[in-house]
Amino acid sequence: MTDGREVRRCPAESAALIEAFLEAIVAERGAAEQTRAAYRADLEDFACWCTPLSLADVSRGSVQAYFADQGRRGISARTQARRLSCFRQFARFMLQMGVRADELTAGQASPRYQSGLPHPLSEDEVRRLLEKGTCGHADLRRDLLSRVALEMLYTTGLRISELLSLPAGCVRQRGGMLPVRGKGGRERLVPFSSAAREAAEALLAYDAVLDSPWLFPGRNPRKPLTRQGFDKILHACALKAGLDPLRVSPHVLRHSFATHLLNRGADLRALQVLLGHADITTTQIYTQVMTERLKEVVRQHHPLGQDRQSGEAGKRG
Repeated sequence: MTDGREVRRCPAESAALIEAFLEAIVAERGAAEQTRAAYRADLEDFACWCTPLSLADVSRGSVQAYFADQGRRGISARTQARRLSCFRQFARFMLQMGVRADELTAGQASPRYQSGLPHPLSEDEVRRLLEKGTCGHADLRRDLLSRVALEMLYTTGLRISELLSLPAGCVRQRGGMLPVRGKGGRERLVPFSSAAREAAEALLAYDAVLDSPWLFPGRNPRKPLTRQGFDKILHACALKAGLDPLRVSPHVLRHSFATHLLNRGADLRALQVLLGHADITTTQIYTQVMTERLKEVVRQHHPLGQDRQSGEAGKRG
């Protein structure tokens, strides 16, 4: 028994369908190991919930009942939305393979949730992080590593997984472009600053004795630095810069990169390429954030905006 519910085993037919789907997304889209693991966990949870029926035989009502149960159990809307996205891909796979004659998830509404984008750092805060947060550490190497990592995160908008998987030779590419392998194995070229290149070359020279294939080697030079190890470095940088460490993360720096570019007139399509988004709708969320910020500026600083706020307050009173 687990949290009051009976533990069920995934039916063999469902397990075989899930395995075939995972093999397909690897072959067709180059899905990463983390993606496969997440999809497997979500699909197996649903398959076990539907036991003894196979996923080839369950009704659309089962999908609705499953998500109703998720809500009762307190599963967040964000997690439910992620699972439904996975189920929809799996449903299309079963339809294409002729396993089912209908799309299992048709008619299932997506759970609504707030975007949850982090608040970006201001340009002054980023400048302070780069100037004060990357010096005065316990040793010279930590200073060099901090400088390279923060320069690259902020000037390229890389995901942390993309940053830590950069090979040692990536900064020696000509033309000032950084080759990056992103989600789904998709490759892109991202421009990076001369300051980031100089810092990276200094780090590589310092680390030459390690003979590591990675730009950011871990304790074992044959493996890259872990996310946990990087988080400790970033925490120390934030403290040295006088910033709250809870406000500083790799994703916040990526978000700051995008926000600051848009604030300075960057094109949305160009930003999509830089961020490695497969769909422009993912990038458009930044314009929504900017729209809300502009509305707030008008409400706070425009005379009519203030008058309307006062009028609404009077009506409520």
